[in-house]
Amino acid sequence: MNRGRIAESTIMVVDDELRVRKTFTSILEDEGYNVITAEGGHEALHKVGYRMPDAVLLDLNMPGIDGMETLRKLKMKSPDLPVIIITATNDIRTAVNAIHLGAEDFILKPPDFDMLLHTLSKTLETQRLQSELRKVNSELESSLEYLLGRSEPIKKVIELILLVAGNNFSILLQGETGTGKTYAARIIHNLSQRKNGSFVVVDMGAIPETLIESELFGYEKGAFTGAQKRKSGYFESASGGTIVIDELQNMNPFVQSKLLQVVEERKAYPLGGVRPVDIDVRIISASNANLQHNVSERTFREDLFYRLTEVVISIPPLRERRDDIPFFVNKFLIATCDELSRKTISINDDAMELLVSYNWPGNVRELRNVVKRLALFAQDNIITANHALNILGKENSPLIKQKQLQTANDDHRMPLMALHKLEEAAIKNAMSFTNGNKSRAATILEIDYKTLLRKLKQYPN
Repeated sequence: MNRGRIAESTIMVVDDELRVRKTFTSILEDEGYNVITAEGGHEALHKVGYRMPDAVLLDLNMPGIDGMETLRKLKMKSPDLPVIIITATNDIRTAVNAIHLGAEDFILKPPDFDMLLHTLSKTLETQRLQSELRKVNSELESSLEYLLGRSEPIKKVIELILLVAGNNFSILLQGETGTGKTYAARIIHNLSQRKNGSFVVVDMGAIPETLIESELFGYEKGAFTGAQKRKSGYFESASGGTIVIDELQNMNPFVQSKLLQVVEERKAYPLGGVRPVDIDVRIISASNANLQHNVSERTFREDLFYRLTEVVISIPPLRERRDDIPFFVNKFLIATCDELSRKTISINDDAMELLVSYNWPGNVRELRNVVKRLALFAQDNIITANHALNILGKENSPLIKQKQLQTANDDHRMPLMALHKLEEAAIKNAMSFTNGNKSRAATILEIDYKTLLRKLKQYPN
């Protein structure tokens, strides 16, 4: 054990015999430990209330509160406190009971001090490593909260991610479009032992059905007309890393059977090939559909479903974790300000209330896009309820409908000239952000190219 760490370690010696306490104190201090003593259970429990030691050497046979009761109460105060029993009682049943209560070890008097010091050193080192691991896990959990959110529903998702990231289980990520399934898959990959390998995402809904087999498993030269040379498939490219199969429900039955073979044999047969290719990947699937329903309808193989769902993580929609909305709004505002090279943009309470009340059918992805557009419209670097109403429209929120009705009946509603100024500011910001690229600016503003040209003539400066 490192000498510096020993000097920082405090050992409590609990024994009713003064001679024993003095002997232990002398030996431990010679080794560089700090020592505090107690002549019984009452004194030990009293002292740990003021100063928690790093480990306890505890006698069993003491008047008053005996060692077993003292051990139980010490563990109630601090479950992680290492306690080593030192006793003259050579009783297996007593030793077993002490271990069950949480004792680290059981040493007979008179002790072999070399063995005792070795046991103590090893116990303290283990305790230190466990403490560091808990600290790392705590910091990791905090960082995942920054990435995924801080609401109670998402904390359960984070717990599952931390639980499964380090192993090789196949995972199904379920959730509506825009909830961040691929984002969560990337986090799992980055926390896994495969983090230095490839991270390959395959969108089953974006590949023509006739090409799915060759794209996933590759093909050999001459496998079909135009196959001039061998091509690796996604699975081979991801070997050693992680493959994410998005929109899994779109996979046809033939490809499902080929995938089952890959999962079971860890080998893939390229199209037109006779020799299999070894496959070493972790498979993470993602779907916005209820795959269990697809299994019931016999459109998805039951055996493949259970192979791909060793762990299922359901990511809740944004409307079921509204506590995360203000957090994400501010997070996306900071990122957007950096992108636009703008000063800090704030959002007033009425605007935030509207965003929280909105049902977000596009979830986090939609929220990020809306925040970007709000930043473009913001005058005086403040996002107001009128900005939010103009972008969100009448959908999905009784509060938005109520606010629009109030605005329509309000004699002080925003005049047309102010709306023109908002529009002009948004267009100028978009053009500045894209360095004059009209196509990109039109995309950001969600208008067509011709409309943008017409607006630029309307607002020439």
